[in-house]
Parts: sequence; structure tokens; C-alpha cells
Amino acid sequence: MLAFKYISLHYIKYFLIILLALVLFLVGFDYMGAYGVSKLSANLLLIYLVYKAFYAIDLLLPLSLIFAMITTKMYLIRSNSLVSFYSLGYSRVDILKPFVFVSIGVILIFIYLHSLSNFARANEYANNIRTNAQYLSPSRDLFFVYKDKFVYFSKMLPLQASAENIRVFSIKNNSLKEVLVASKAVYKNKAWHIDNADILIKPDEISFTSLGMRITKEKDLEILHGFRPKMLDQVYEGKVNFAIKDAIDAFILLNKQNSNTDIIKSALYKIFIYPFFVPCLVVIIFFFVPISVRFLNTSLFSFGAILASLLIWSTLFTLGELSNHRTIPSEIGIVLPVLMLFFLSIRQWRKYRLST
Repeated sequence: MLAFKYISLHYIKYFLIILLALVLFLVGFDYMGAYGVSKLSANLLLIYLVYKAFYAIDLLLPLSLIFAMITTKMYLIRSNSLVSFYSLGYSRVDILKPFVFVSIGVILIFIYLHSLSNFARANEYANNIRTNAQYLSPSRDLFFVYKDKFVYFSKMLPLQASAENIRVFSIKNNSLKEVLVASKAVYKNKAWHIDNADILIKPDEISFTSLGMRITKEKDLEILHGFRPKMLDQVYEGKVNFAIKDAIDAFILLNKQNSNTDIIKSALYKIFIYPFFVPCLVVIIFFFVPISVRFLNTSLFSFGAILASLLIWSTLFTLGELSNHRTIPSEIGIVLPVLMLFFLSIRQWRKYRLST
């Protein structure tokens, strides 16, 4: 218990210091290099920097956990605390447990943060502020399939939960049956409501004796049940930063329509599976570190461990981005590498557990 508390406190301390340093570096670098940010008003600039900080945390938190483990282990070696714990009867696994449990606890908090839309879509909001001076920009020219209908929104306003210039094309037997035309729709009570609409009905057979196109007027119509504005905005513009609820709802809805769900699956894998490469890598690196400075060059080892961590993290991040753009299946780009690290870490854990 003494070792667990002592190591955990130092691990958390170094983690917070490293995360803060990396976040400040990324946000400061972005602020100096981003065109148009200096022209923003003070309140928008502050919001922009906060969203960029959220994005930096999302990007760098896993890496900070690994760097903090390396730093804490080097501190324990240089202060001879590690040798002292071993002399008191603690095993290598006992010393490893605080790193694993703390990293898993932080990752669970990290996953919870992805249930908050402001955190999950922070980079998107920051870029919208920089280019449009508002954190949610209108989506234009959305064209998608819903059940047996083709739907077109000329402009959708996520903040107002409304859309303008709507067209809904109904198809029957591979032929256009009718077209709904409306100037505005508002999302409320889990559906899109249209106050006034014109419906153009095409006759089944067009001939000289047919009556031709009929136009009827309808009021208080409901369409697209369950398609929330945020869901439409992300799914049909190809965005990949989903909040957990939006991703799950989008997956269920698209799966019912037999639509492609690769992007949604990739987003869910990135939220729930990708971060767990951290405890796996912590276990792997931990057992490569000798117990005393007499058996290694600490500066050289720290450099090598940090370089190896950066290479693995960058490889996993690149594979995740390729999965997001459907270049490779998300099961290969995200799930498989984490599983490989998991089995390697289990092998290391069992090896040293049985030897102590």
C-alpha cells in the first residue's frame, strides 16, 4: 500500500506536468502559426484557445501517460527508491501495478470526456471560429438517402436546429413518384417539422390524355424521425469526431438502413479501444528498465524509450487516420495493433510474475 500510494502520487504529478507542457506548446505553436486568429475578438479568441486546448488534450493525453511513466521510473531509479522497495519485499509486479491502474483510470476519464460534444468536436469548433467567427458553421448542400427517399438540404443551421430549401424525392419501382418542396424545416420532438410544403405528384403514366403533374399543399408535416442536426452534419459531411451518443445513434440508424457505417465504427474504435494501447505500452517498457543506475545509462535509456514511444504512438495515430478515411478497415488500423500490444504486454506480465 505504501509503494502504491507513493508511486501513484509521483506518476500523477509527472503526468499533469508533462500534459500541461505539451498542451501549452501545441496551443502556443498553433496560435503563432494560425492565419486570421489575431483578428478575432477577445471572447472568440479565448473560446478558440480553449477548444484548441481540448483538442491538444485529446491528442496528447495518451502520450503524456507514457512519458510520465518513463519519468517516474527514472526518478525512482536515480533516488534509489526502486531498490529500497525491492529490498522491502515488493516485486516488479507490485511496482508496476500503480502505473497500470492509474493509467487505466485516466483513460476511463478520457473516454467519458468523449461523451461531451464540446470536447469530442473541439478541433472542428476551433477551425470554424478561425474561418467563420462562429463555432458551428452552416452545412450546405446536404444530399442523402433516408429509407426510400432522397433528401436535399440547401442549408442546415445546427445552432438553430433548422434547415432551409428542403427537397424530398420519393421513389417507387425505380421511378420518381413525388417531390416535397419546402422553404424551412425545424427539428423538434425527435423529428423535422415542416409548417408548409408543396408536394408535386407525377402521374404513373405520362401521355397526352393524362392530367399531368399535380401540386398539393400540405401543413404540419414530420419527416426524418431521429435524424438530429448534429448527426446529419457529421455523417453526411464525412466528419469523424463524434461524441459517444452521436456515434452510437448514427451507427444504429445507418445500420437499419443498410448504409455504410465504416466511419462510425472507426470513431467508436478510436474512442473505446485506441486509448488502451497506453497501459499495454507501459507494461512493455517497464520490464525493460533495470533497477539501478549501475546497470544502465539513464539518459540514453530515457531517450530510447521516449523515441520508441513516439514511433509507436505516431504509427497508431497514422493507422487511425487511414481508418477514418476508409483507406484501410478500422479493424486492421485500430483494433489489431492494440490487440498485438495487449498480448505482448500480457506475455511480459506473466513472464515476470512467474519469475518473482
